[in-house]
Amino acid sequence: AAVFFLVTKGLHLSIEFTGGSVIELQYAPSANLVKVREAVDSLKYGDVQVQNFGTSHDVMIRLPLRQAAGQTSAAQSEQVMAALKAADASAQLRRVEFVGPQVGKELFTDGAMALLFVIVGIIVYLAIRFEWKFAVAAIIANLHDVVIILGFFAAFQWEFSLSVLAAVLAVLGYSVNESVVIFDRVREAFRKYRKMSSREVIDHAITSTISRTIITHGCTLMMVMSMYIFGGATLHYFALALMIGILFGIYSSVFVAAAIAMWLGVKRE
Repeated sequence: AAVFFLVTKGLHLSIEFTGGSVIELQYAPSANLVKVREAVDSLKYGDVQVQNFGTSHDVMIRLPLRQAAGQTSAAQSEQVMAALKAADASAQLRRVEFVGPQVGKELFTDGAMALLFVIVGIIVYLAIRFEWKFAVAAIIANLHDVVIILGFFAAFQWEFSLSVLAAVLAVLGYSVNESVVIFDRVREAFRKYRKMSSREVIDHAITSTISRTIITHGCTLMMVMSMYIFGGATLHYFALALMIGILFGIYSSVFVAAAIAMWLGVKRE
């Protein structure tokens, strides 16, 4: 299903990838982000990001370039400033920056390369620490997590930004950690229980680590959910990607990685 949505709908990329304007403002009192967001939304620019940076007085606005005839990024920033001044006269423009589609394309390419290097690094690490069958099983399980996260973002057309890409990379490392713990226990069990079959050894490894899995992932999930609930619009999709990754990371480590290792013929020898 995830692959289907990725192929048919594709990812809804943020302005960091597609290009747009970045406007930095400063307010005399602390900025009211809700009012700022309402003022910008009234211009109907579509996907707009409003967030604090540095202090509560400083605000950063990211917005896509409106595809209207003859409208430049300068005209766009003037229109936004007029709306913000009308809402709060203390708004002072600090900086306007235009991110072109070419820069966005480079960011997307660099992000894809980062993802590839992480995957290759994990394969090499697991192949050295265990053996190639474990490495193949773990990387298939981890890629499964990445595809699931991207599938959710494609299906619901949630905005895919650099922070979401960071969450995907974090999930890769987080998920492989769980696979390594289970595989380590499999190796121990092969040495300790000589009469067990491969299936029984893998079952034992999963069962003996299940309490650790529940405690570790439960604590991490509580932290990520607090970011999702209290972190505001800035952390919304970052935390959402992490939540999906954690939930499917448990599933893939236990039911995908271990099963593939067994099907590939992992045995005591």
